[in-house]
Amino acid sequence: MFSVLLTTTALLAPSAAEDVDAPARKIIAEHAERIQPLEVEAARRFWDANVSGSADAYRLKDEADDRLDTALADRAWFERLKRCHESRPADLLLARQIELLYWQALPKQVDRELLKQLTTRANGIEMRFNAFRARVGDEQLTTSDVRRVLSSSTNSTRRREVWEASKVLGSELAPELLALVRLRNRAARRLGFADYHTMQLELNEQPPDKLSRLFDHLDALTREPFLKAKHNIDARLADQRGVAADELKPWHYDDLFFRDAPRSASVHVDHLYAGADIVDLCRRFYAGIGLPVDDVLAQSDLYEKPGKHPSAFCLDLDRAGDVRVLANVVPTDYWMSTMLHEMGHAVYSSRNMPRELPYLVRCESHLLTTEGLAILFERFSTSAEWLERMGVTLEDAEAFRAATRQARRYRLLVFSRLSQVIFRFERELYRDPDQDLNRLWWELVEKYQGLRRPKDRDEPDYASQLHIATAPAYFHNYLLGELFACQLHEAVCRDALRGSDPQTASYVGRREVGDYLRERVFSAGRRLNWNELAKFATGEELTARAFARDIGE
Repeated sequence: MFSVLLTTTALLAPSAAEDVDAPARKIIAEHAERIQPLEVEAARRFWDANVSGSADAYRLKDEADDRLDTALADRAWFERLKRCHESRPADLLLARQIELLYWQALPKQVDRELLKQLTTRANGIEMRFNAFRARVGDEQLTTSDVRRVLSSSTNSTRRREVWEASKVLGSELAPELLALVRLRNRAARRLGFADYHTMQLELNEQPPDKLSRLFDHLDALTREPFLKAKHNIDARLADQRGVAADELKPWHYDDLFFRDAPRSASVHVDHLYAGADIVDLCRRFYAGIGLPVDDVLAQSDLYEKPGKHPSAFCLDLDRAGDVRVLANVVPTDYWMSTMLHEMGHAVYSSRNMPRELPYLVRCESHLLTTEGLAILFERFSTSAEWLERMGVTLEDAEAFRAATRQARRYRLLVFSRLSQVIFRFERELYRDPDQDLNRLWWELVEKYQGLRRPKDRDEPDYASQLHIATAPAYFHNYLLGELFACQLHEAVCRDALRGSDPQTASYVGRREVGDYLRERVFSAGRRLNWNELAKFATGEELTARAFARDIGE
C-alpha cells in the first residue's frame, strides 16, 4: 500500500533528474562517509554515560558530541548544502534528505567556542540531573522511593519533606540552566531566529504561531472539564490524605509536578503488578501483535543502580536495528505503563522500517508521532480488557473497568494542563530569561493546574523539571502525541480490527495491529512530515476530535 503512496506523491524521482541533482547526491554521500559514523558514536557514548553516570563516560560523550558538531559546522560543506537546499533537488526523496540535513546542520553554524560551550554545559546539567538523589535527613531516596512516598503516604509532614528535598535540585541547577539558556539564545539569534525556543520549533516543522494557537484551542477544550475533574480528584484526595480540600498543597498529589491524576483518588492498580514480571508482560504482548522485542530487551539496561539516568528512554543507536531501552523497573503500574511506552518507541524504529530507506529518513516522522505511538500502548496498563487477556485476575472486572476509564479521562485532562504550563513557561523562559522565573512558574501552575503555591516559597522549582533542564522545547510533543495516539487508535480499531470498539479493544494477540502499523506508520520513516503521516495513517490530518471524544463525559 505504501508503494502506491510513493507513486502517487512522486516521492521517487525519475532518473532524468540525476544530473541536476548530482551536487545533492554528493552531499548525501559525504554525510554517509563522514558524519553518519560520528552520529552512531555519539549515540553510543550517550548510552554509556546515561547507564553509568560516570564522569569519564560523560567526558567521552562530550568529546563525541564535539566531533559531530565540528563535522556539521564545516562552513564550506554547509554552503554547498545550503545551495542544494535553496535550489531543491528534483528528486523529492533526495530533496527531503537535503531538507532534514540542512535543519540538522543549521544550528551548528556558530563559532566553534560557542558550540563547544553549549555541548559541555548541556552535558554537565544532564550529569547532575542523573546523579541527584533527594535526601531527607540521613536518608537518600531514589526516584522510585519518591514516587512511593507521594503515592501512598498519609503523613503530610513526610510528604512535604520528600517533595521539598526533590526540589533542591532546582536550586542547584538554576544558575547553570540560565547560563545555558542565554548561550542558546545567543546562538539562535546569530542564525536569525528570535530565540532558541522559536528556532527549535521552526527546525522541527512546528511554526510557533500555529502551535500557540493550537495550545490556546486545547486550553479552551480542556479548561472546564479539568476544573470539574479536579474538584472530584481533590475531594477524594483530601479524604485519602486526611486534610481539607482547600488545604491541599502540591506535595499532596502523587507526583512532583501533578503530571498524572492521583490513582489513590480514583482506582488502585499497583497491587496488580506487585508480583508481576513487567518485562515479560511486555515481551509477550508485543510478540502477540507481531512486533517482537526480545532483541531490544536483551541489550537494554532495565533496573536501578547508582548514577544511572533516573527515568526511562529508548535509543536507536545506529538506524540499523540496534535499539535499546534504559529503565529503572520496579513492579508498579507506573513502570508497567512506562515499559509499554518505551517498547512502543522501540517498535517504531529502524528495526521495523524498510532497510532500503536512506539513513536520513530511516527514523520516526517526528517527535510527536513516536510519542503518540508510545502513548498508544502505554494506556493498556490500566485497561481491564488488556489485563484479563494478559492473564491478570480482576476481582470485580466491571467496577475496575468503570473506574479505570474515569481515571484515563482524568489522566488526559491533568496531563494536558501540565503540558500547557511547560509549553508556555519555556516560551517565556527563552523570550526573557531575566524575568522573575520563580513567580512566572507558579503563576502558570496556579492558572493551568489549579495548584496552590506554598506560602512564601520562592525557589526555582522549574529547574527541577526534567524536560526543562535536559530536553528543551520537547515536552509539548507529548500532548500532541496524545492527540495522535487517540486518532491512531480509532483508525486501528476501524481499519485493522474491523470496527472494534475503541473503548474495549486491547490488541492482545492481534497480529493485524502490527501489520497495520508497519504498513501505515513505520514504512514511511521520515519521508512524510508529522501531519502528512497522520493523514496517511488515519485518513485525516492531526486534529483534536478523537482526543475530545476521550475526555468527554
